[in-house]
Amino acid sequence: MHMVIYALVEAPTQHDALVEGKAVFDRLVGANPHGCAVFDYYVTFDEDDTTVAGKARWGDLPTAAPINSEEGGELLDRAWKATKEEFQRNLDRVKEALDELSDEAIMRDEDLARHAFHQVGAYEGPSIPMYDQHAQGIRHRGQLDRVLEEDEDSQTLWIVPADVHF
Repeated sequence: MHMVIYALVEAPTQHDALVEGKAVFDRLVGANPHGCAVFDYYVTFDEDDTTVAGKARWGDLPTAAPINSEEGGELLDRAWKATKEEFQRNLDRVKEALDELSDEAIMRDEDLARHAFHQVGAYEGPSIPMYDQHAQGIRHRGQLDRVLEEDEDSQTLWIVPADVHF
């Protein structure tokens, strides 16, 4: 499956932001020694040589946009909306499993109940669409606000989207 994820990175220029974003995505696909592969591969929106990912799948998204720009604000809104929706979808599945399944059925992972429990608690991977500069998943509004506040003085925060496969 494919999804768009986002990296919030500090950089002085768009080019540097893309480089920093790719470093985050490299960690998430296990392309460097400090990364653990939670996605199979990624394609950033500066790449035109694929017919199944990136622009070909999602249309034109900015390669990288300053958070305080209109494009950056739109990407941030999109990323936060995806974060909330994915969390709520998994939380609803957990609540349903607790209401409808026996302990034994949950233990056997009927209806993928345990998978939903795992997704609610995940720190990275398909249930987390947004990451900070250190490839740490942004899981709640407090984390996002801290990242945004850290940039208030420097005005160098960028958002970099990528199409990932998992």
